[in-house]
Amino acid sequence: MPKNMSKNMSKNMSKNMPKNMSKSWKDAPLPDVQWPRYGVDAPAFPALLGAAGAACCLAAGRWRPGRKALATAGTALIAQTGIYLHTTLHGKLRVWRRELDRAALKGDEQLLDLGCGRGAVLIEAAGRLPTGRAVGVDLWSGKDQSGNRPEVTLANAAAAGVADRVEVQTADMTELPFADGSFDVVTSALAIHNIPSRERRCRAVDEAMRVLRPGGQLLVADFWPMARQYADHLGHGTLRGLGPAYWYGGPWLGVTLLHAVKER
Repeated sequence: MPKNMSKNMSKNMSKNMPKNMSKSWKDAPLPDVQWPRYGVDAPAFPALLGAAGAACCLAAGRWRPGRKALATAGTALIAQTGIYLHTTLHGKLRVWRRELDRAALKGDEQLLDLGCGRGAVLIEAAGRLPTGRAVGVDLWSGKDQSGNRPEVTLANAAAAGVADRVEVQTADMTELPFADGSFDVVTSALAIHNIPSRERRCRAVDEAMRVLRPGGQLLVADFWPMARQYADHLGHGTLRGLGPAYWYGGPWLGVTLLHAVKER
């Protein structure tokens, strides 16, 4: 991307953001972390799942009627909690390393990550872009990922040694503040499904394609029904299940990858 284009984009974004929002995190000192920490996805869900499992097991130890059923249910819920935590803390990172390797990045690309959160995909991609740049956008909602703040993302980038090629912005993925064809790759991990309406989810996918250059790659990981919805809306692209390492508790909450290439 030409330098003057990048500067203009940053200026326009700064103008559109409330001044207090822009200063509040850009001027704040970065948290001191020794290695990247990406938090837990939807932390309330595994907490409730684990609590329900523990309650069932405790009840099985106290009540004779239904003891076997309660013990079975409790064991299943605790197992699901373990699978969920493994996915959010380790599994998804391994999967994205694999998928970014498959994308065969040359190292000079401009990459955009939608709903970047604390930077798991953004920073992994940046490590493959020694002469490129990785830009992450988010609205920084705390409910979908624990400790989700832009300064945490930047601190994680610094801990990973890629701060010089990472940028984060506050932006709505349905109205991206970038020019057409600004990026070579657009990624998104379990973010678009958080948009409440189908119309706006499709608009986010359209925005992702708009900012891609011809021949650029779109990589969106989301739950199967949503990934299928995005593919149907685009009318092209391939869908592929990402396997047990990306199960949020079990195969019923498995993640699918949509890979689409923008026509030249």
